[in-house]
Amino acid sequence: MTFQTPIFHPNVYPNGDVCISILHAPANDPYGYESASERWSPVQTPETILLSVISMLSSPNDESPANVEAARLWREDTKEFKKRCRANVRTSLGEE
Repeated sequence: MTFQTPIFHPNVYPNGDVCISILHAPANDPYGYESASERWSPVQTPETILLSVISMLSSPNDESPANVEAARLWREDTKEFKKRCRANVRTSLGEE
């Protein structure tokens, strides 16, 4: 899953790729961070994937970030984090 417009979020890579467990290949995580049961399985539906993404957007996992800068700002400088997010929204709306 990839966002087509810029998004500044701890769990979204700068290229827009979403990083959440249920989209990772089914297997044990070589780093021991995720169990196989948290990763992709055939029981996932578009609804479960979208619910997971919505949850991720509102509650980022800053312990395993795809965007390190966004995770740092999420933890240390909420005001700057929100400023960057608003700037992305304005850009996507063609306001900048």
